[in-house]
Amino acid sequence: MTSFDYDLFVIGAGSGGLAASKSAAAFGAKVAIAEGDLVGGTCVIRGCVPKKLMVYASHFSHFSQEASGYGWNIPAGKLDWHKLRDAIQTEVARLNKLHISFLEKSNVELISGFVKFVDAHTVAVGDRKFTAERILIAVGGEAFKPNLVGMEYAITSKEMFLLPEFPQRFAVIGGGYIGTEFAGIMHGLGADVTQIIRNHSVLKGFDTDVRASVQEGMVNRGIKFHTGIDSNSLKIVKNEQDLTITFNDVDGNAQQITVDEVLAATGRKPNLAPLSLEKAGIEVVNNAIAVQKDSCTNQPHIYAIGDCTDRVNLTPVAIAEGRAFADTVYGHTPRFISHSNIPSAVFSQPEAATVGLSEEKARELYGDHIKIYKTKFRPMFYSLAGGESKTMMKLIVVGEEERVLGLQMVGKDAAEIIQGMALVVTMGGCKKDLDNTMAMHPTAAEEFVTMR
Repeated sequence: MTSFDYDLFVIGAGSGGLAASKSAAAFGAKVAIAEGDLVGGTCVIRGCVPKKLMVYASHFSHFSQEASGYGWNIPAGKLDWHKLRDAIQTEVARLNKLHISFLEKSNVELISGFVKFVDAHTVAVGDRKFTAERILIAVGGEAFKPNLVGMEYAITSKEMFLLPEFPQRFAVIGGGYIGTEFAGIMHGLGADVTQIIRNHSVLKGFDTDVRASVQEGMVNRGIKFHTGIDSNSLKIVKNEQDLTITFNDVDGNAQQITVDEVLAATGRKPNLAPLSLEKAGIEVVNNAIAVQKDSCTNQPHIYAIGDCTDRVNLTPVAIAEGRAFADTVYGHTPRFISHSNIPSAVFSQPEAATVGLSEEKARELYGDHIKIYKTKFRPMFYSLAGGESKTMMKLIVVGEEERVLGLQMVGKDAAEIIQGMALVVTMGGCKKDLDNTMAMHPTAAEEFVTMR
């Protein structure tokens, strides 16, 4: 019988790896987890947590103006970027220590350093080698820049939380959720923001009404857009004090803008390069680790979860996959994660959230059997606060029973509302179930149960 150093060796102490390691240890496995960065992963260190704190910070710039409509005379404030930046990093450091303490309490050994495979049962961390009966890869993903002239002068989301100075003129290249969120954040914090995208609207892949409502709201707030550009024509030139971005617009006309900082938010990819996966014979398809529904790779004792598998790249999904792995392998209770009907949010300004199918996907699957309920209104808050903010809500149903296929929302508290409404889709609920639910008035959420 082969003797191993550990029952389970987890590569990557992000959300998925942490969940899997603690759950496996609770079942009695001897577990080690290796991490070359702070413990907590992308979400905690340079993703959803610090980003959401910046979203909160960006909201304060509107308060003095909105309060005036309610009779308050509150002077407009001024952002102290260094204080905000450092406070966020202090919170990140606190969470890092907290996650380390959780590992200690769970009897999971933390090994600091980056991991490479030596063979299918052996990994190296620096000069040390470790063997394990099973290995779980949970290394997440990383931002990448397009191969365009001058892109070395752009930053990625990784550097957004560490800027030495606040850029008064800021450009975002990319229309995905990361670029759209940071465009709203930086505008709210006081920057003059331009978003440059090759599509005609932000958030490709989302429901068309969601995309249009988010972009309309951003424009109303003062964010400038260049859409439908020729991405291959884009280049960045570094000047003595700033940066110049040139590109051809949708009509082929040359455009030029000058900014203090450029964010390249053109996508993320699994962080596989440092691992030497070939040493373990692990199959990679389309730059992601290929896995079965139980997260097992082509090697029966090696598993992978989270963003490095490029299934659904969301923190709660990685956590669920990690716990399902531990329950299946060490708890002897096989279970698998469904990757359908997963709610998601974009903390743009205005905020967007969705669960289930978009209208486009529903029509593709069900044709004319679907029915759309939709409303767009000015939230009650702005009746005194002023402004152009609108809320959009959409309900997609199918068949005579009007089974709910999807819900979409753009507007204040969209994520909080859709999180609760996701239950309707998950349980296979119908429009009548919403109709039979008593409204809570006056709220925005009541629109989902009063739509006609």
